[in-house]
Amino acid sequence: MLAPVFRILGVRLPPKASIEVLTPDTTELRPLERRVDSVLRVEPSDRDGFLLAIEAQGRRDPDKASSWTYYLAYLHAKYGVPALLLVVCQDRGTARWAAGPFTIGVDHWTSLTTRPLVLGPDNVPVITDPAEASRNLAMAAFSAMTHGRDQQAPAILEALAEALGSADPDSLSYYAELLEIGLGDTPARKTWRNLMVGSFFPGRGTLVEETYLKGKADGEAEGKAESVLRLLAGRGVPVPEVMAQRISGCTDSDTLDRWFDRAITAVHAEELFADEAPASAE
Repeated sequence: MLAPVFRILGVRLPPKASIEVLTPDTTELRPLERRVDSVLRVEPSDRDGFLLAIEAQGRRDPDKASSWTYYLAYLHAKYGVPALLLVVCQDRGTARWAAGPFTIGVDHWTSLTTRPLVLGPDNVPVITDPAEASRNLAMAAFSAMTHGRDQQAPAILEALAEALGSADPDSLSYYAELLEIGLGDTPARKTWRNLMVGSFFPGRGTLVEETYLKGKADGEAEGKAESVLRLLAGRGVPVPEVMAQRISGCTDSDTLDRWFDRAITAVHAEELFADEAPASAE
């Protein structure tokens, strides 16, 4: 049945092939988490807007071709506007691979093509001047992410942290979380956390600085637990009563420090206890 049709279309059908009828329903019934690192809506003043999905990629991953195609198709269907994908890479090899194009089709006939925009060490400048970072926070953040394995990474992060000291709270929160994700499993991520917690805009009275220093000054688990709760409340993260009790009842200083680090960027209170034993084991 299909061979003549495929000949008309110019697509080769193997001479021997089995045909199976599958369900035409493409509805996803079971929960399946698919999460891109960040999505921005861009609204130019002189033309129609578009979406920009940002994904940090530390290595080649053959599964990403289908995931990235799905992200773009889903965002376009949900919001009804064009979508672009920006992939941020920390090494040249991954950047070359991420540029694609990634195609879906049979033989020479391509049904879908995904062509990501790519930032990497070769096309993003090294920014170590706080003044320059202040003028363009986005470029400074991408500089930190793409050069996260470079020996200049600490200087880049310090410049960005200083620049964020005069930024509005929303920008501060966004870039802090973007770097937390984008630096991946690198020493630079630990450096960034230390900057955020240990010396985060000293003297500027920021929420993170204030809550951390209060817990440190108290020198007791009770003070640290209060700092965790105050930070979550200040960032507008709801804390169910059972979780608040777990935080307040914890007496282990290292655990409370870990929860505080996670509270800086957590979207949900449950993220504080990721990969940890139940409360009874504390």
